[in-house]
Amino acid sequence: MVDFKGAHYPKSVVLFAVFFYLRYPVSYRDLEEIMEERGVDVDHATLNRWVVKYSLSIAAKAQAKKRPTAISWRMDETYIKVKGKWMYHYRAVDRDGQTLDFMLSERRDKSAARRFFRRAIGTNGIPDRIVIDKSGANLAGLEAVNVILKVTGTGQTIKILQVKYLNNILEQDQRCIKRITRRMLGFKAFHSASATLEGIEAAHMIRKGQFDNNGMTAFQQFAQLAA
Repeated sequence: MVDFKGAHYPKSVVLFAVFFYLRYPVSYRDLEEIMEERGVDVDHATLNRWVVKYSLSIAAKAQAKKRPTAISWRMDETYIKVKGKWMYHYRAVDRDGQTLDFMLSERRDKSAARRFFRRAIGTNGIPDRIVIDKSGANLAGLEAVNVILKVTGTGQTIKILQVKYLNNILEQDQRCIKRITRRMLGFKAFHSASATLEGIEAAHMIRKGQFDNNGMTAFQQFAQLAA
């Protein structure tokens, strides 16, 4: 259960604000005005604290509750500006476009790619194949994971494909994330950027129908992840 102790506002109000920010392309100033129109007097700094504080827990619940995904993956990274510098948001979806995992990294190298692949496998299991771009770092990271799989004696390694057109579905999916982050005009700190991106991805998973919703609205599904 996500702990809302100390929020000084009803849980429903906090969740509405957090969901709205993660789901739609608004700034904190925009959201402050939206909340004021609904009779809630809360400043943009408080809204920022809510998003950073609750996004990680909600995203973790989303990963645990999402429907099973396919064993054919597509992986790439997109650029996110943090403290005025470009950093790398690693992402993977399956062949149907369902979100698998995501991770913000300060670097785009073998170590970061290997860390992302290990995280994604830990969450989703070992895939049959992964499509990547022509990045040597991503290739080296995935080859390192295959070495680990051989050494651990699982009897299974991952087929690596570097075919650009097969990643079209992921490139289309990236646009939805960029549409939300573009309005944010960059992040001030790595930890807040990482937490916010986790929340954006969770809201995006709801949009793509990755949960058993039982007729619930998108916001009701989001609230359930915080239950």
